[in-house]
Amino acid sequence: MKFGPLLLLITVAVLIALPWLVSGSMLNAAVQMLISALFAMAFGLLCGQAGMLSFGHAAYFGVGAFAAVHAMNAFGGEGLLPTPLLPLVGGATGLISGLLAGYFSTKRTGVYFAMITLALAELMHALAPHLKTVFGGEAGVSSFRMPAWGIGFGTLNDVYFLTLVWTVLCIGLLYLFSKTPLGRLALGLRENAHRLRFLGYNTHALGTLIFAVSAMFAGIAGALQSMNIEAANYVVLESHISTAVVLNSFIGGVRVFLGPAIGGAVMTFFGHVSSDLTRVWLLYQGIIFVLVMMFLPRGLVGELVERIRNPSGDGIAHTLSTLLMRLASLAITAFGAVFLIEFLQRFLSPEYRAGVTDGNWPDISLFTYDWSPLSMSPWAFGLGLFGIGIALVTMVNRRVAARKEAQA
Repeated sequence: MKFGPLLLLITVAVLIALPWLVSGSMLNAAVQMLISALFAMAFGLLCGQAGMLSFGHAAYFGVGAFAAVHAMNAFGGEGLLPTPLLPLVGGATGLISGLLAGYFSTKRTGVYFAMITLALAELMHALAPHLKTVFGGEAGVSSFRMPAWGIGFGTLNDVYFLTLVWTVLCIGLLYLFSKTPLGRLALGLRENAHRLRFLGYNTHALGTLIFAVSAMFAGIAGALQSMNIEAANYVVLESHISTAVVLNSFIGGVRVFLGPAIGGAVMTFFGHVSSDLTRVWLLYQGIIFVLVMMFLPRGLVGELVERIRNPSGDGIAHTLSTLLMRLASLAITAFGAVFLIEFLQRFLSPEYRAGVTDGNWPDISLFTYDWSPLSMSPWAFGLGLFGIGIALVTMVNRRVAARKEAQA
C-alpha cells in the first residue's frame, strides 16, 4: 500500500474516534474545521483547478446556509427532507445560484472576473437586510434539527458525525470529479484557455459549469454550518467569509488537491486556540499568510509535496538536521515577534492607559513576568530574540546554499 492512502485511512480513523478523544469544546472546533475544510475545497476547485480567483464565494456559502434553515422549517418544522439529507438543499441552491452568477462572472477573466464575483457577493450582502422574509433581518432565521432515521441529532456527537460523513463524501466526490473529462478540462482552462477555444471547446460554458459545481459544494458547507448552529444570519454573506476561504486555501496550497482542506482546518483550529489567548489573533493570521506567500508560495502542503517528489539528495540525517535547525531558528524568531506584538498590544490598550495616573506606568504582565514599559529590558528582550532568530535563519539558508553550490 502506498504511503498516501495509508495516511488517509489513518486520518479518517482518527476523525471517527475523535469524539472519545477530545473535550466538547474541541469537538465543536472540529466541526468548524470540517466545514471550513469543505468550503476551502469548493473554492480550491474553482481557483486551484480552474484558475479562477473568486472574491465572493461567501455568497454561495450563505445561500446554502439559508436554504437549509428554510428547509428545516418547512411543513411546520417537520422539514423538507430528513435531517441527514438537508445539505442536499444547500447544494442544489448553491448549484442554481452558481449557474446564474457564473454565467455573468465567467464572461471575463483575471482581475475582472474576481471583481465581478466580489460585486455580486457585496450586492447580495447589501440586499439581505432588506429581504426579511428570506434572510430574517438582523435576527436571522432559526430552526431545530429534527430526529430522523433513529438518530436524535440533539447532541454534539450526532452533529459531528453528520458533518464528518458529508465532508468526507464531498471531498471524495471532488476527487472523482477531478478525474472526469470535465475536471481535466478545468486544468486546461487554467493553463491555456485560448488553446481550448482553438480546439473547439466552449470555454464560457466550461467556466460556468465549474463555477456552478464549486458553488454547489460551497452551498453544502453552508448548509452544514446552519445545521450545526441551528440558525443562519446574513453575516455569513460578509466579505470576511470570502477573505478567510481565500487565505486558508492559499496557505494550504491551492494547486494540491487536499491543500485547501488542510489549510482551512489548520487555520480554523489556529483561530479557535489563539482567539482565547490574544486579542490580535487576526493580525497573526495575516502575518502567517504574508510569510507563506513570500517564502512558501506553493502553500504548506504544496511545499511538502514538492519536497517529497524532489528530495534534495543530501541524505536523511542531513535533511533532518537542517529541518530541525530551521524550525529552532524560526521558533526563536516567532517568540521574539510575538513578545513584541503582545507587549505593544497591552501597552497601547485603553484598559492599560486608564490605569496610568500621575505619570505612574504600571508593570505589564506577560509570559508570567512583570515588565516595566519604561525599562529597556522588555524591548531589548523581544528585539534581541527576534534578531537572533533572523541571524540563525540567515545562517542556515547560507549553509544550504553553499552546500548546493558545492554539489553543483
